[in-house]
Parts: sequence; structure tokens; C-alpha cells
Amino acid sequence: MSAYRDGDKTVVLVPATFSRAQEKRWVERMLERLEAREERRRPDDDALHTRALDLAERYLAGLARPESVRWVDNQQTRWGSCTPEDGAIRLSRRLSGMPSWVVDYVLLHELVHLIIPHHGPEFWDMVRRYPKADRARGYLEGVSAAPRLDAGADLDLTVEDDIDSVEDVDDQR
Repeated sequence: MSAYRDGDKTVVLVPATFSRAQEKRWVERMLERLEAREERRRPDDDALHTRALDLAERYLAGLARPESVRWVDNQQTRWGSCTPEDGAIRLSRRLSGMPSWVVDYVLLHELVHLIIPHHGPEFWDMVRRYPKADRARGYLEGVSAAPRLDAGADLDLTVEDDIDSVEDVDDQR
């Protein structure tokens, strides 16, 4: 038995031999477990701020000091944004439940924007101080591309197209 999210859907797998009553009971139990697992992965705003400060200290020598870091529900096409003038960082709630190293990457990306507002070479040099930066970018590119995939079609995107789409999302601030 297992439960997982597939985009906007929740998939719960139970044995076909279960009675309706057993199925109902196990689906409820699996949904509770899934929610509890996601909740453990979803820090509140205060914990997110603390995490950002730790990342800034560890990878940016404390150069970035966000004033606030919070989850938001209004970012459907980007993973995060920041306002360097007031030190505010916002992360899309779509990130909640993703692996912590992915959330850390987006946090660090936005922290670097507090120092460097553009995506020039010095920006990417700072972002790459995070050891899982390339892995996290790939993960987010996969999540972004998944809805566009047709089960029978080949995806004809180059790596550059994928990278540009991730950068475009961030540049829409």
C-alpha cells in the first residue's frame, strides 16, 4: 500500500482483494500518513526564515540577510521571488512537500538575488556554492516539464530550453 501526489492528484494504491470497508479505512489512513509526511517537510515561516539565515551563513558568508521569508499561494509559475529593497523572500507553496535540498536550493537562489539582482555569471557562481544546485535545478525542471509531457510523445526540448524556462520563471519578478 502506498500514497503519493501526482501533480494535483493524490494516488492511493491498495490491494484489489480489499473489501470496500477495508479500502475506505486504508485510504483514510494512507491520506493521513501522506499529510503527516508532507507536514514534516513543510516548515512554517519562522523555520523557513531560520533555514534561510543558516544557508546564507553557510554558503554566502552571511552576505545576505533576509528580513522575512514566507510561503505564498500566489506563485503558480515561479518557485520563489524576492524584493532586494526590503529583504523579503517568498517561496511558492508548491515547493512544500518537496525534498528539503530542493527547497534549500530555491532559498539560496533567492538569497543570492538579495546580493545580485540579475542572472549573470557571478550570480550563478554564488548559487553553485550550494553542492546540490545542479541536482535541484534538474528536479525542478522535471517537475515543470511533467505537465507538458504527452505519454506517447517525445519531448523535444534541449537542455538550454529547460534552463531558460527555469530562469524565465524567476525573471518574471
